[in-house]
Amino acid sequence: MQLYPAIDMKGGKCVRLTQGLFDNVKVYSDTPADMAKLWVSQGASFLHIVDLDGALAGHSVNEEAIRAIANSVEVPIQLGGGIRSAEAVRTMLALGITRCIIGTRAVQQPEFIRELIEEFGADRIVVGVDAKDGLVAVEGWEKVSSLTAVDLCMQMKDYGVQHIVYTDISKDGTLTGPNVTCTKMLTDQTGLDVIASGGMSCMEDLAVLYEHGIHGAIIGKALYENKIDLAEAVKRFEGR
Repeated sequence: MQLYPAIDMKGGKCVRLTQGLFDNVKVYSDTPADMAKLWVSQGASFLHIVDLDGALAGHSVNEEAIRAIANSVEVPIQLGGGIRSAEAVRTMLALGITRCIIGTRAVQQPEFIRELIEEFGADRIVVGVDAKDGLVAVEGWEKVSSLTAVDLCMQMKDYGVQHIVYTDISKDGTLTGPNVTCTKMLTDQTGLDVIASGGMSCMEDLAVLYEHGIHGAIIGKALYENKIDLAEAVKRFEGR
């Protein structure tokens, strides 16, 4: 199972939100690149970074911090937040980002994902499926659509998508455990590489995902609050 330490950026700083609420912010570092180097030093083999400002604005806002992270580590990086055009994907890939996560545009203009896959390849494009009560949320989680997570995933699979980041918004930043049931259901019904996001609180949470055959897990607040030891988790679940 691939582990993804999370670095969420707001105003150029490394922060964590609770349940995606922008008025519930905790700052952990003024220098996201230093956090990236810390997680890599503890064994991280892939990083997950989010431009929270970009998710709301609809375009990259923390580009300077993104560039600094990409220049500071050797491991692959996946990035989400405000990537809503092919030009934005090209810009991020040029900065050194490995995979771009598309959320809002995947819901509002599904054909856009097909075009991205054709231009950049399935290894470069990830679809972010963020759900509230099973329905997909968009625009920085500020709006909820009428589309179910399963329906969106099946549509994306038809377009050639291989990787999904599935976030249960009600779990995000709460340290109450991931939504294993829905993550497992998506994995089984779609056959896609589903990466679980939201609620990771302890090693046991990771163990349950691992036992259920989940492809990957994003770890955020649990790392920053010292509830999960990354080096131990990498050794146990990535087999390193």
